[in-house]
This record gives sequence, structure tokens and C-alpha cells, in this order.
Amino acid sequence: MTIRIGIAGIAGRMGRLLAEEVLAAGASLAGGTLRPGSAPREVPGPVLPDAAALFAASDVVIDFTHASAAAGHAAAAAQAGKALVLGSSGLSVADEAAVAEAARRVPIVYAANFAPGVNLVLAIAERMAAALPADRYDAEIVEMHHRQKVDAPSGTAIALGRAVARGRGTTLEEAGTESGRDGHTGPRRTGTIGFAALRGGQVVGEHSLIFAAASEQIVLTHRSFDRRVYATGAVRAALWLKSRAPGLYDMRHVLGMA
Repeated sequence: MTIRIGIAGIAGRMGRLLAEEVLAAGASLAGGTLRPGSAPREVPGPVLPDAAALFAASDVVIDFTHASAAAGHAAAAAQAGKALVLGSSGLSVADEAAVAEAARRVPIVYAANFAPGVNLVLAIAERMAAALPADRYDAEIVEMHHRQKVDAPSGTAIALGRAVARGRGTTLEEAGTESGRDGHTGPRRTGTIGFAALRGGQVVGEHSLIFAAASEQIVLTHRSFDRRVYATGAVRAALWLKSRAPGLYDMRHVLGMA
């Protein structure tokens, strides 16, 4: 039986790419919802009135809309007993807790980035951090996105920070972060993880992890040139979710890395 995939925010830029990739993968496009306040316009599938109707019509729903919708969509997934692929960034601790609670009842793939290359970079970053002592190698993460992006640092930048912290046997919260440096800030604190967020133009996504020591510097960089890479990865995750047990998964599971 062909899997039915629904798309939250189907009329948006990512929503349209997702719809194209659903059809390209040979899956059935169940339809989608419109973001509140958006004007109705021609979309590539049926427009459904709300999240409940979308989940009822779908086997899996893909949500790349906004962090504010994540908890509600997770709850709707659990209520309908349907799977969810969640790619929104900027979720709060409470939002992530709501997603984890819903994952006790249904399978959910929640990832900061759905590009396969980014997820390989995350894995490499963790291994590099384990090999490069925090007291000798400062870790700095620089990211740049289009001028419309509303959250900073990006979800992928934070994921990189968490990967570095894991490699060093700690958490991002315990290691401490440094960002938005301005004025007389004093010297850099040893062991912290630095973030710098750049915004401008229509940059799809660039992330660099820098390990800087007194005698050498190592830079690990990923650049996305087309948002379609995220749509392709999200549809791959949706297909992977078919028949999975309830649980909270990420792209490492989808790519066979976990």
C-alpha cells in the first residue's frame, strides 16, 4: 500500500518543495494545511482545514512550519496515531518535551537538519571533539542564513554545539556557550563553545565548526545551495517511518548511523 504523506504549510516555499519530492518518491500526497493568516492560493494537493484533518488523511505528516506549531502538531500526531517528521527549528525546552511525550505513542523523526551531508558532519564533529582536548582547542561555530530566518543560532549550529559537547563527555549547557560578543568581553573562557550567527541575502545555509589551537586550526564546513536537499531528506525520513515503533528518532537513524 502506498504511504500517504501530508504536509503542514503546503503553500509555503518548503511546503511546495516537499510536495514535489513526495510525488517524485512515488508516495501519495494526502494534502496539506495552510499557515494561519496565509492567503489561499493554488497548491499541489488538497487543502485541509486543520491539523486534525491532515493527520486523519495521512500516514505521516511533515512539518517544517514554525516552532510555535510543533507542540500542537506533535499532540495531533499522538491523538491520531500517525507518524510525524518535524523539521522546525527554534523549539523551546517545553516544545521539545511535548514532542518527546508524543513520541511515546507514535514514531517521530525530529532533526535540526535533514541534509545527509550535515548529519555526517555532526558525526565527524563529535569524533573530532573527542580527539581534540577542550583545554587546548577552542570550538567556534559560525553559521549564515538568509535574512528572513527568525531564530539564532540556527538549529543546526546548536546541533553542532551539542555534538562537540558529547564528544567531550559533557553537555552544551554544562560546557557553557559564548555568543554575541560585543564590547569589552574579557578573554575567552576555556572549554566553552562559541557561536556566531550571520544573516543576509538569500543564503540557504552555511555552517562551519572551527577548532582553534595555538599551533593549528581545523575547519569543518557544510554549505547548502538548494532547499530541496532538506525536502528530499524529510521525505526519505517519512518513508523510513512506515511501520516503525513509537519513539523519538533523528536522521542518524534514517541514515543507518545509529
